[in-house]
Amino acid sequence: MVRTARILPCGDSALSVEFGDAIDPDLNGKVLALEDLLLASPPAGLIETVPTYRSLTIQFDPTLTDYDALAAFLTEKAATIAPRNAIGRRWRVPVVYGGAFGEDLDEVAGQHGLSPQQLIEIHSAAIYRVYMIGFMPGFAYLGGLDPRIATPRRTQPRAKIPAGSIIIGGAQAAVMSIEGPSGWHLLGRTPVRSYAPERDPAFLLAAGDEVVFQPIDAFQWASLERAALAGELVAELVTP
Repeated sequence: MVRTARILPCGDSALSVEFGDAIDPDLNGKVLALEDLLLASPPAGLIETVPTYRSLTIQFDPTLTDYDALAAFLTEKAATIAPRNAIGRRWRVPVVYGGAFGEDLDEVAGQHGLSPQQLIEIHSAAIYRVYMIGFMPGFAYLGGLDPRIATPRRTQPRAKIPAGSIIIGGAQAAVMSIEGPSGWHLLGRTPVRSYAPERDPAFLLAAGDEVVFQPIDAFQWASLERAALAGELVAELVTP
């Protein structure tokens, strides 16, 4: 694992501060701490910050600063930054597992020598960390998947899966924010709208938040979906 932060150019108006090369809460904590520092006291020319699992991309205005000056500033800050200690919000997200809502549940359970109910219990017992938002609007990449159910991605990706799908791929888990393609395995679906462009903020989940999944029965889906479409969050904020 890379431990010394590296500054990497990304064209003529962006750079990346890379803290490592793994899915690791301390690395991600440093990414978020550096972002907090920059947002609290923006250096000249700062336009946008984009956190990932283990790096922070910074877009800047080259007419107000230059690469060398910004890189020197970030090198100094990254060398001493401590991981963000405070966790974000913790969300309880209702999920209907299996059947039409999670068509891969039985197959994934069988691959691991588990019953579908055992797989549900393992998946829903974890506390997941939102490491980053990416791929598509509001798509939350989650760490914390129990190694017992880590599963390689499908050999044949699907061209389209529903918004709200609760999916796993490799050692990662995710909440599908909008309808789109995926090679990950569908375990269930939530009526929670993690991305709603008419809402402020449009993204429900943010890097640093935590997610716990609450299994619910299929008969609860219709009423919760109506509530979500009417603008209710449906997901609950809980005390860590």
